Amino acid sequence: MTLYIDGDALPRLLKPILLRAIERRKLPTVVVSNKRITLGPSRKVEYLVVGEGADMADQRIVELCAPGDLVVTADIPLADRVVAKGAHALDHRGTLYTPDNIKEHLAMRNLMESIRESGEITKGPKSFGTKDAHAFANQLNTFLSSLERERENPSFLKRLTTEKAGLSE
Repeated sequence: MTLYIDGDALPRLLKPILLRAIERRKLPTVVVSNKRITLGPSRKVEYLVVGEGADMADQRIVELCAPGDLVVTADIPLADRVVAKGAHALDHRGTLYTPDNIKEHLAMRNLMESIRESGEITKGPKSFGTKDAHAFANQLNTFLSSLERERENPSFLKRLTTEKAGLSE
């Protein structure tokens, strides 16, 4: 598994969390962004700077990711595209996007965007804080631990993602 990080708009609070996980689990990682972003010193991290332009980083992540990879992004349309490819997506606040829940999140995002475009004033997301970083760290750890268990018990990851989506088998 490769970890891909959508570096554009990555909260600073997540950098040390990600770096610890990368180093501890020896995760090959690619940070894709429009400008140089660093997580910290690591031989496991490759930085890929793409040209500026709408969704250039997103397009590159979609091209690179493969089934089973994990993409860290707050961009729900990007999450939808990588989940459709069989990869996993985790947002900055700890939401794990799955085939079972991504369309609901995408529909809500599109609805809110439509309301904003119509001139209605809506609040944006609350500012990113320590609680969000903890939720992200917990979900990242749960996900990565589940990969280790998956090697021993192939039905575990499917059960985990189904439970996180609020579904029962």
